[in-house]
Amino acid sequence: MDIPVLAFDRARGADGTFDPQFLDALRAALHEVGFLQLTDFGAAPGQVAEFTEVVGRFFALPLQDRLALDNRLSPHFRGYTRLGHEITAGRPDAREQLDYGPELPVRPRAEWDASFRLLEGPNQWPDAALPELRTIVLAWADLMCRVADELTRAVAASLGLPEDQFADAFSGEPHWFGKLIRYVGADSDGAEAQGVGPHADWGFLTLLLQDGTGGLQARPPRATEWVDVPPVDGALVINVGEMLEVATHGYLVSTVHRVLPCAPGTTRQSAGFFWSPRLDATLDAVPLTPELAAKAPGVTETAHNSLLPRFGDNALKGWFRSHPEVAQRHHPDLTAPL
Repeated sequence: MDIPVLAFDRARGADGTFDPQFLDALRAALHEVGFLQLTDFGAAPGQVAEFTEVVGRFFALPLQDRLALDNRLSPHFRGYTRLGHEITAGRPDAREQLDYGPELPVRPRAEWDASFRLLEGPNQWPDAALPELRTIVLAWADLMCRVADELTRAVAASLGLPEDQFADAFSGEPHWFGKLIRYVGADSDGAEAQGVGPHADWGFLTLLLQDGTGGLQARPPRATEWVDVPPVDGALVINVGEMLEVATHGYLVSTVHRVLPCAPGTTRQSAGFFWSPRLDATLDAVPLTPELAAKAPGVTETAHNSLLPRFGDNALKGWFRSHPEVAQRHHPDLTAPL
């Protein structure tokens, strides 16, 4: 099974409305595969190269500079995660990363309306060692927000819904977050090593920029084998998150995916952007046409992973599972939603 490739500059016609052929291709890709590659998404000339280069320079900083941003210092799960300290599918990943999100003031616990408010707060940046990282990464985040907003409208239209169907959920402060990631292969990696273990993303849509190394694999709905998501120069990898699966009652499925470990002595770089609604937004199932509803089997849940319709609950569940050190250090009195 091939991963479809769509050109985003062809999404709308000259009259400003979405092109029916683009919408049909988008719907088919996200329903049948859950993944696609998006080219021509509006990056400024040189922006992808500049962004990729500065991310590489961050991971080339001395370890003590990266550890100054240790995510264990942040109650909001922001900052640098050391190699092997993010957990996926119950096992450590062979990656290091920098997590960031909307720059927000800390909300005192006395003002919380729900425990997921702990996810609101400031980022950690290497302003002394690499001051340009903040500016370039936040410019990338602005671009990703624009792309994701337009893609959200296209998804709605592809389902026969008004293109602003999801506008309420994303109004105000959408709680997107980003990851700058480097995978590292080591001689000590055994047969159980994983770049990232099998998982589904718990946001709405994921937009990923990967390098040319390869190693990302998906297991589409109704498939029994892993499918490679090959690098396409200048393309974003797009995949469905759990909140979009909830909203479409399973017509669009948050496809399980993984990253294979790098060969010893090699690295792989990527940057994920996870487009998500407000923390307090609840994604109820949208009204699908009878034809699409007949192909919507409901959400895929397991005993170990319930899909929660209020995004903040689903997000808190994900952070507590993937970063138990941060959760235990700063929030030992709290438990993640089931």
